[in-house]
Amino acid sequence: MRGLNPSTTSGARRRTEALLLVLVVAITVFGHVSASLAMNDQLPSNLTGFAVSMTLLSLVGHLGVRRFAAYADPLILPLAMLLTGLGLVLLHRLDQAYIERYKASAVAPGQLIWSVVGVAACLGVVALLRDHRLLQRFIYITMVVSLVLLIAPAFFGADTYGAKRWIILFGMSLQPGEFVKIMIAVFFAGYLVLHRDTLALAGRKFLGMRLPPMRQLGPIITVWIVSLLVLVFERDLGTSLIFFGVFVVMLYVATERTSWIICGGLMAALGAFVVGTTQPHVKGRVAAWLDPLSYYHNPRPAGIVSDQSAQALFSFGTGGVSGTGLGMGHPELLGFAGRSDFILTTVGEELGLAGVMAVLIIYGLLAQRGLRMALGARDPFGKLLAVGLASALALQVFVVAGGVTGLIPLTGKALPFLASGGSSLLANWIMIGLLIRISDSAERQREADSQPMSEPPATLAA
Repeated sequence: MRGLNPSTTSGARRRTEALLLVLVVAITVFGHVSASLAMNDQLPSNLTGFAVSMTLLSLVGHLGVRRFAAYADPLILPLAMLLTGLGLVLLHRLDQAYIERYKASAVAPGQLIWSVVGVAACLGVVALLRDHRLLQRFIYITMVVSLVLLIAPAFFGADTYGAKRWIILFGMSLQPGEFVKIMIAVFFAGYLVLHRDTLALAGRKFLGMRLPPMRQLGPIITVWIVSLLVLVFERDLGTSLIFFGVFVVMLYVATERTSWIICGGLMAALGAFVVGTTQPHVKGRVAAWLDPLSYYHNPRPAGIVSDQSAQALFSFGTGGVSGTGLGMGHPELLGFAGRSDFILTTVGEELGLAGVMAVLIIYGLLAQRGLRMALGARDPFGKLLAVGLASALALQVFVVAGGVTGLIPLTGKALPFLASGGSSLLANWIMIGLLIRISDSAERQREADSQPMSEPPATLAA
């Protein structure tokens, strides 16, 4: 049987990627022009710079992947670039409204700089990490560093808007939780590869569930306790949910035991109930979730300190199905969070339900490509790492979009790639670099397996 030509396969993938990136540049430039025409009735003054920036980012990213990961999935880079470009379009549009209404400073130029840094970090991961399995050697070091970063805001962080998730370094704010989700995925992948059989088969039964020995159960209890500590001391509901959720998903994938999903869900519900009834900040968010319009009651219920939940619902209601048009809404009424946590409301108001669904589909496609490469990876560590990274992205989108739309209480996390924030953007581009590396390795192995053997085995020859 004749095998596929490797150069033909990799070339076709990169041509597909290049065509998609051209489409990405066209969509983002068109969006930038459309918003400026709607708001100012003229072309944006920075149109040339924006178009050149998006073109160079796409071109450099494409050339880097073509050079160092020629077999990588052709959709990962264009999807991430499209979300980044849409984020820049929305921030440019929001900057003008925030400057006019609140005399606020522009954040889009800084976001563009972080986009350049993020793409450079992505290509650095792809170029320097030639084999993702090298990360398996440092899983315990990774775990220690991630725990230090996770609990650092509780002692050295700045209390901003009710939560302590930022650390101020050299005049810049840093969100360690954005990088912890990557480190946690690396540690869990390595740990579960080593102890998968024990977690799946050994141990005693309790209430119909087989619990592993205490040596393997200890890290699970530790993860649960740490996630609760993050909730208690940092009041960071989003990071805690993502942290524990990624572990439960990876544990289920590694052991194929549904009991872990049930056990993890019960532990998460118990922890959320305890913290939600004892911590005023979390309790206030739950109250605002149950009755968003209670902010306008007289007297106002205790714990309700913001009308953001109500304003978000007003924005989605105003947008309807097709939206008011890019640049034709009033997303600045949300206040300070309109350019970060609540940027999805701008999409809902100005692009409508159709725009929100399109954005969620892009996120869904990106997570799906991660799960697909997990199926194609030959090594267990690569499989679990791809699942962990894809799950972290999907869970973060869920907790942010769910909080903004009123499905779950607000978490305060940034929407990946779209929201303003250098830490989030840099961490997500590093995640894209790891996914590209895993995809390239999996496809190279598949191509090698499909090639015909140069000489038949001795037994077949005989």
